[in-house]
Amino acid sequence: MINPQRGMPTDVEDRLRMQGFLRSTGPHAPDTVRRRLATWSTLTKWRGLDGSFSSPALKSALRLAVRATPRPRKRRSAKAVTGDVLARLLATCRTNSLRDTRDRAILMVAFASGGRRRSEIANLRIEQLAVETPIPVGDGPSLPSLSIRLGRTKTSGVDNDEVVYLSGRPLEALNAWLDAARIESGSVFRAIDRWGNLSLRALDPKAINDIVKHRAALAGLEPAEFSAHGIRSGFLTEAANRGIPLPEAMEQSRHRSVQQASSYYNNAHRRTGRAARLLD
Repeated sequence: MINPQRGMPTDVEDRLRMQGFLRSTGPHAPDTVRRRLATWSTLTKWRGLDGSFSSPALKSALRLAVRATPRPRKRRSAKAVTGDVLARLLATCRTNSLRDTRDRAILMVAFASGGRRRSEIANLRIEQLAVETPIPVGDGPSLPSLSIRLGRTKTSGVDNDEVVYLSGRPLEALNAWLDAARIESGSVFRAIDRWGNLSLRALDPKAINDIVKHRAALAGLEPAEFSAHGIRSGFLTEAANRGIPLPEAMEQSRHRSVQQASSYYNNAHRRTGRAARLLD
């Protein structure tokens, strides 16, 4: 028997689920299907075979499947972690404890480096960091600067290495964490056990999400409304609110799709525009 939602025999689906390879129920999200097709296409090319992954028939079938699916489109984070929300989260990291120092650095680095994905923050290593020439600021002292080499990311493509930059307070928070934890090599952000002992292993990406929700709860916010992805969407939303040009914000966020990135700008402008305030 074939499962019509997944297009595979039910006995195959049951075995995959028992082995832990298949966890979700119902049809996959369209983006998941596209990513897997791209992966299969790459593997096919590596093996010297010809595939039909770019055929018009496949693209048409995918478009029709997206239109026909009953799966609702859900936001990864109900609310964006904009500047005001970030300030409330950071206010909960008020002590000099190892955990507060780490979480403060995670939140500031993730936001200021363009709204990094949780996997990029969790897997960050000292070897990816490089000190850059200080940035002159008017008549005041120059700001220290740091580059983060992300390497190949989810959207960068095979041949491109992504680089983003940190300066000012986020860099100070990162240095404070590295000094407090005495980290000179390996993983930047690491687990801390219940007794405050630092682990040698890197944080799991899920832990970044848990940290955001934990800090939201401490700040008196609803944890279910925030997630690690809210930092990514919040960076672009905050950039739009502050009038930063979209291309400049995308240079830091490393969004490849102008359409996706501009949606945050459009929403911000619509919310504050005159058309939304006709009865003011």
